[in-house]
Amino acid sequence: MNAEHSEHPLPTPHLDVVVQGSGPALLLAHGAGGGIVGNFGLVLDDLARDHTLIGPHYPGAGGSPAAAEPLDLDVLADQLVASAVAAGEESFAVLGESLGSAVAVRVATRHPARVRALVLTAGFPVADPVLALAARLIKSLADMSYWEEVARLACVSCLSRTDLAELAPSDLDALVAQTLAGMPPGMVDHFDLVSRVDVRADLAKVSAPTLVVAPMGDRLVLPDSSHRLAAGIAGAELIELPGAAHILNPVDRMTWLRHVRAFLSSLPASTNSSTPV
Repeated sequence: MNAEHSEHPLPTPHLDVVVQGSGPALLLAHGAGGGIVGNFGLVLDDLARDHTLIGPHYPGAGGSPAAAEPLDLDVLADQLVASAVAAGEESFAVLGESLGSAVAVRVATRHPARVRALVLTAGFPVADPVLALAARLIKSLADMSYWEEVARLACVSCLSRTDLAELAPSDLDALVAQTLAGMPPGMVDHFDLVSRVDVRADLAKVSAPTLVVAPMGDRLVLPDSSHRLAAGIAGAELIELPGAAHILNPVDRMTWLRHVRAFLSSLPASTNSSTPV
């Protein structure tokens, strides 16, 4: 079965996976230092009304054990696909956010026959200078056990200028504390992978229909990175979200959801017999 669907053999899956809903399959690829609920929690229930969601947690996130060695993009991509196949889904669209966009692109080039479509949000083919610096700072601060500073950097980087300007200092402190409590053990491993990712050569090989969503107020992954994804993938559709930050607030997430639903509804019907339609 693997030879029929994929250019690369699949490993035995070992990631903690969230499975929810029924309908055509959506494989979720979350960002660095995040998780399935952290990245997609605002829309999980809505998408699960008519899609089967498969959300693997990267090593060191959710219930997935931390990695014993540096993360490898190919290995991670294969693990996500193996998780979907283990859940009974032979083909799927992939929703990738931030680091998950690079993971999704690699999934599409290593397993093209399985990937029905890509949705890439706040993504990058290679870390731009701002993201590369953030990844370096996170690793350096973590090495010194300055975890509160890591959480503060994450908050300040991921909120929009407007959201930051409206936050009282006490509210920011509370958000930092909440972020610190929710940081997964694998966060540094994830950002180490961020600093090494390079899927620029993959983009021309992507054959699946692709939607790229660029949050135009993103101060962690510059919007130009999303533009480069769209420019490199033949036929990709680009949607800009004016003012939106790296972490989409509820209003921007609902706009995102409307565009994503319109895109997914334009795809040919799934032929995966194991998935209700």
